[in-house]
Amino acid sequence: MTKVKKIDYMYGVGRRKTSSCRVRLYRGKGENTVNGMAATKYFEGELAKRAMEKPFGATETSDKYYFSAKVVGGGKGAQLTSLVLAISRALVKASVEKNRVPLKKLGLLTRDSRQRQRRMVGMGGKARRKKQSPKR
Repeated sequence: MTKVKKIDYMYGVGRRKTSSCRVRLYRGKGENTVNGMAATKYFEGELAKRAMEKPFGATETSDKYYFSAKVVGGGKGAQLTSLVLAISRALVKASVEKNRVPLKKLGLLTRDSRQRQRRMVGMGGKARRKKQSPKR
């Protein structure tokens, strides 16, 4: 029987709209992955890359940690926002005193609780639409 080596990591969960992200934050250097793909390939674009680096830049830990993430639900924008929240929460677990203040100051520890408004009965198929009233 082979012995499995235990890898230490910090865990963080982030949510936004219907998207949910689970992050494992490892010490050292490695490739950042999202759903088994490279993070830069999964979230294409310069803005996405900058958003992922924001928590590491705020805490000055960009070359000390790498992450692997599982993201489910929502669109790419909501998934990216949930990933950033999950990374921030994992960094706080890594060292509470040092990382919490700069992350809180940038608003990276705040969960955006806005949800899609549900469709109401008698509204013509949309949440806020009203049925047209007769002209006269």
